[in-house]
Amino acid sequence: MFNRLCVIGVGLIGGSIARAARQHGLCDSIVGYGREQDRQNLQTAKQLGVIDDYTLELSKAVQGADCVVLATPVASIESIFALLKPLWSDSAIYTDVGSTKGSVIAAAERIFGFVPDNFVPAHPIAGAEQSGVTASVNDLFLNKRLIITPIKNTNPIAAQKIQRFWEQMGSLVSVMDVVHHDGVLAATSHLPHILAFALVDMLGHKDEQSEIFQYAAGGFKDFTRIASSDPTMWKDICAANKDEIIPLIEQLKGELDKIQRLLETNDTRQLFETFTYARNARQRFLDQFDNN
Repeated sequence: MFNRLCVIGVGLIGGSIARAARQHGLCDSIVGYGREQDRQNLQTAKQLGVIDDYTLELSKAVQGADCVVLATPVASIESIFALLKPLWSDSAIYTDVGSTKGSVIAAAERIFGFVPDNFVPAHPIAGAEQSGVTASVNDLFLNKRLIITPIKNTNPIAAQKIQRFWEQMGSLVSVMDVVHHDGVLAATSHLPHILAFALVDMLGHKDEQSEIFQYAAGGFKDFTRIASSDPTMWKDICAANKDEIIPLIEQLKGELDKIQRLLETNDTRQLFETFTYARNARQRFLDQFDNN
């Protein structure tokens, strides 16, 4: 499918893309790019066979590449675009893996004055709490959602090729409007991470005076698992998508206020109905997920 794949940012996601692309024969060679502080990680990636070679010079990394994947945190996308601008090739396809798409599109517009038609915004709905190339795996994207968010001027041939690329790595590809994507992810991913971080932050401070964590059951561990995620990455994601997240936080405050009132008035019937609706809604989600 591609002759030379360039992965900018060979971490969990970038490394897993490289592994999957190699496993499924989607490219002839893979080169990784990073900064000086990424040298050890890149050396490890080469030693593990995740990439064929690496360089700290972007011009060398993209030279001859017909597919360039930006697998860096969303906060760094604009600086990557700035570095790529003088090196941009009309014969290559560029894509990214950012968790927010509006911020990525805006970054491209600030750097280029427009969004290049051979840039295909994408977002794999996959990940783990670990980071770095040692956490990368061959099947991270197998049967996982991948959302492509083309805009009006996106080259349809480039978009189709990126779609095939992800499909051949086992992803379930959907095409979605940028604004719709950011709204959906704010509700299903960004807000849950904020909730987990906030709950553990609150209980962590309480735990300094008591033994809350010592007696935490399995449900606490399950609910707060995502609070083990990279704080820097999630700080950047939430800041980039704050316009979608803030209204959801307001809605959640209203829901918590409602539950507080039900407790204060001993309205256990309504409390039961609220909990029952939530349980049934989650079961509908699970049934839909299992059927897919």
